[in-house]
Amino acid sequence: MIVHLVDGTYELFRHFYGWRRFTKGVDHPYGAVVGVLQTVLQIIENEKGATYLGVATDHVIESFRNRLWADYKTGAGIEPALLAQFHPLEETLTAMGVVVWPMIELEADDALASAAHLASKDKKVQKVAIWTPDKDLAQCVRGTRVVQIDGRRKIIRDAVAIREKFGVDPPLIPDLLALVGDAADGYPGIPGIGAKTAATLLNRYGRIEKFPSNVLGEQRKLALLFKKLATLRTDAPLFKKVETLRWRGPTPAFAKWAKRMEAPRLLERCDRVKLRHAVVR
Repeated sequence: MIVHLVDGTYELFRHFYGWRRFTKGVDHPYGAVVGVLQTVLQIIENEKGATYLGVATDHVIESFRNRLWADYKTGAGIEPALLAQFHPLEETLTAMGVVVWPMIELEADDALASAAHLASKDKKVQKVAIWTPDKDLAQCVRGTRVVQIDGRRKIIRDAVAIREKFGVDPPLIPDLLALVGDAADGYPGIPGIGAKTAATLLNRYGRIEKFPSNVLGEQRKLALLFKKLATLRTDAPLFKKVETLRWRGPTPAFAKWAKRMEAPRLLERCDRVKLRHAVVR
């Protein structure tokens, strides 16, 4: 059993700007949504048997982290044409029969981390695949059992690959990000500490809490705050049994959505995949 966890918000952004390049700036009201649905369907199609899959989304951009750091990322600056597709994405995925986790207090990344944690506790699960290139999710990788997949670049990273890329093992990724910062999330890191220096310090001393007091000096408290921002939550109660993630085909509501999105082939594709899965079972 392989459990697939998809970063719906990342995919929506990716397909929105990909569509714009293709149409030379002309926005379709559901263009990005259709793109995400196609990506999810491709994952389902590639499974020879039953598919276990969940998609995490940011129902709103702000989260508890905005109360911890004033400059943490917000929804400001997101184009209206993109923002308007956030909630339709959640509705269409649900209509397509896919489990969706729309996050409000937590972020989509927290949902992915929590889902990976829950799924990996099930002995029947052979592998958990987290579909996102977001470096935050690298902290969730465990050996070869919980991996990170960059679908666009077709790269699969296990724990060894994460260390090769970042210079530290997955559990130390929050510490690394705290030191070097994350511009996408809106926190700057500690002045004067780059990626190589950060990796050297972490490999020498371990997590930031174990650093000698003279290493960070007055910046220690700030580094620990940034680490809190970078550490993904794994306690979201998303599901009790992995079986609830099993895809069983589109619901009757999906036909209306396919018509509204002017994407009849999506419905045909869903039905075809559902039939094939039924035959395999």
